[in-house]
Amino acid sequence: MSKMVPVPHDSIVPERDVNKLPILEARHLGIEFGGLKAVDDFNLTIGRTEIAGLIGPNGAGKTTVFNLLTKVYQPTSGTILLDGKDTHALNTVQVNKAGIARTFQNIRLFGNLSVEDNVKIGLHNQIKYGMANGVLRLPKYWKKEKEMHEKAIELLSIFDMQDMAGNQAGSLPYGAQRRLEIVRALATNPKLLLLDEPAAGMNPSETAELMNNIRKIRDTFKIAVLLIEHDMNLVMGVCEGICVLNFGKIIAKGTPDEIQNNPDVIEAYLGKK
Repeated sequence: MSKMVPVPHDSIVPERDVNKLPILEARHLGIEFGGLKAVDDFNLTIGRTEIAGLIGPNGAGKTTVFNLLTKVYQPTSGTILLDGKDTHALNTVQVNKAGIARTFQNIRLFGNLSVEDNVKIGLHNQIKYGMANGVLRLPKYWKKEKEMHEKAIELLSIFDMQDMAGNQAGSLPYGAQRRLEIVRALATNPKLLLLDEPAAGMNPSETAELMNNIRKIRDTFKIAVLLIEHDMNLVMGVCEGICVLNFGKIIAKGTPDEIQNNPDVIEAYLGKK
């Protein structure tokens, strides 16, 4: 795991990323719902190949932050820079094409489609053919279909799921559905992958496998990962930098060791002694 070093805007990134443009900078990000500040003055910098964690008690605003980063919600205040570019004018689809992919707390697969077809849906950013080619099944259509099949199988093989390609997605065991959702997100060719509680419902051995796979994703694709997670063994085992939210505000940032020993974090989770 890389040493974390300070960078401007009161943040830390892995030492290997320190002289590169951060993949994400959220500056003074906030949103109000009916006068209530759900997220207030949120600042976060993520290095280009960092595995980062966003943690906090239930209702702290973590998923709201993901919704702001992916433009499900438009921020009331603040700026989001993705790979140095302001995303304020982008919508959800455009943000995905620009390089942010995500999974959700509640699995959102096309359950009636095959595993491979779910991955192919994610490939729409990369492999295209015109309407005429698709309707008339011209040679270019079949060439692209072959490319998509090969790419889908390649992505599924990351999680040893290539033999499940023809299975109906909704028939997969829970853990496999979680993995498929991550594969589909990777199919959009992201620069930053957002994982919303990826270990939810997993047993300890599945969680340990997930930890290895998150590292494998970072190393294989050379991308950054930001995850929301309640499983502290996973967070402390895989994350390099951690940001802690409580009532929509950041109460701590640091390495796993710093966060584990931070009295404000302990109080937020466990209450005052």
